[in-house]
Amino acid sequence: MSDKSDERTPAWRNVLLRVLISTGAGLLIYFSGPPRTLWWLAPIGFAVLGAVIYGRRARAGFGYTLCAGLGFTVPLLAWTGEFVGVVAWLPLALVEAALMGLAGAGIAAVSVLPAWPVWAALVWVTGEYLRSVFPFGGFPWARIAFTQPEGIFLPLASVAGTPLMGLAVAMTGFGLTMLVRTLLVDRQVRRLVAPALAFLVPVMAALGAVPLVGTDATDGEATVAVIQGNVPRAGLDFNAQRRAVLDNHVARTEQLADEVSSGKVEQPDLVIWPENSSDIDPYRNPDAWAAIDRAARAIDAPIAVGSVLLGDDGLPRNTMLLWDPERGPVEQYTKRKLQPFGETMPWRSFFRLFTSAVDRAGQFVPGDKATVFAMADARVGLATCYEVAFDGVVRESVEGANLLAVPTNNATFGYTEMTYQQLAMDRVRAVEHGRAVAVAATSGVSAFVRPDGSVSQSTGMFTPAALVETVPLRSTTTLSDQLGPAPEWVMVLAGLGAFGAAVVVRRRGRTSN
Repeated sequence: MSDKSDERTPAWRNVLLRVLISTGAGLLIYFSGPPRTLWWLAPIGFAVLGAVIYGRRARAGFGYTLCAGLGFTVPLLAWTGEFVGVVAWLPLALVEAALMGLAGAGIAAVSVLPAWPVWAALVWVTGEYLRSVFPFGGFPWARIAFTQPEGIFLPLASVAGTPLMGLAVAMTGFGLTMLVRTLLVDRQVRRLVAPALAFLVPVMAALGAVPLVGTDATDGEATVAVIQGNVPRAGLDFNAQRRAVLDNHVARTEQLADEVSSGKVEQPDLVIWPENSSDIDPYRNPDAWAAIDRAARAIDAPIAVGSVLLGDDGLPRNTMLLWDPERGPVEQYTKRKLQPFGETMPWRSFFRLFTSAVDRAGQFVPGDKATVFAMADARVGLATCYEVAFDGVVRESVEGANLLAVPTNNATFGYTEMTYQQLAMDRVRAVEHGRAVAVAATSGVSAFVRPDGSVSQSTGMFTPAALVETVPLRSTTTLSDQLGPAPEWVMVLAGLGAFGAAVVVRRRGRTSN
């Protein structure tokens, strides 16, 4: 019996070692993202993961990629538990990691095919697509593209958006796996060409895409002000003093108006307030109406105001109001993609069995269409907070717009990395759609992002601030805009096809044996 135990021990040690290495691969991918600028760690993380699961069975690929997924998502999504604890954080991280594990099973399966790095990268993109739509409408926060705003792969966003960026990072990593394996394990120098191409082609494609990133002001320029009024306190009850939040944004706008009058700051053509800057419905509260109107008249420019409006059904809508200094509210946009477990609560009665915190989640009603605000010479597309993570929502928002605004409220998540992760998404969207982006956050980080993805100005966190900048207005459509979701569909179909082919090859191999 002891002999059998001794025989099994090395195998268990090897499994444990692979578990630790896979988890480390996920950590490398996590550390590649913001607020750090170590973008090159992501392809190395994929290379390490590829080395672990190459040639293994699908269930091993699932298990080891699940470990990598936990190494990535547990620290990445820590902000979700900042004020509610692990009840939201760890289950979400586990679900996302399990879905990554499914992709890992597919990657292990396709490792029997020629040109494995290409098929493996396509399977990864297929997994990212699944996570963007499932469960509860999807949660694409952990897309690999969002770790890359500082990296060489960013220009690929202008070609085919986040799917192409994810494909390039994964293919580079898996190509590195095969390059090292061919050179050091197989010692087949003559077979280095294919792995070298898998490693180098994405990099070369990214460098070739640089000229496609346009920054010229095809529609002129606009001077934009972003107001960060700050909140009384961080946490889930940040808006318990809703009037204080509104007053903060009014006061900072009036202060900016004084700075304009004194010549310290240029007169803005338009002003962006954050999401939830007025959680008091101005249509039902004359004092809120008067305060917003006073701010608009003081700055003498239209303001996009983040408000919560109550419908005839008594349910709230997360709405941006276009407030004209002379006419008051003239247009509105209601947030279409609502945050599950925050603005809405799926399966409320079920999850209440585990925690009463579910009753803090709202019952917001989503909007049904994108709206472009005409503000001076700018046509402003809006992607409110959580929406910026979703490819299709942002694509619809910029249609007909020459400037993108992202009003957001990150006060619920305190001093976590969440706001920097979201800013990375804004930077990717700027390149993807060739638009300057104005980011207005209640508590920070607010910023201006150029059409090439660089940040020209940004604020600190939990401090009142106002940013003013003259930005280019651009209506030129990128190749990514023209192609729409088609490249991702092609990649998903190719990934599924590769998996199907791998299943056939493996079955034939077992039959022949």
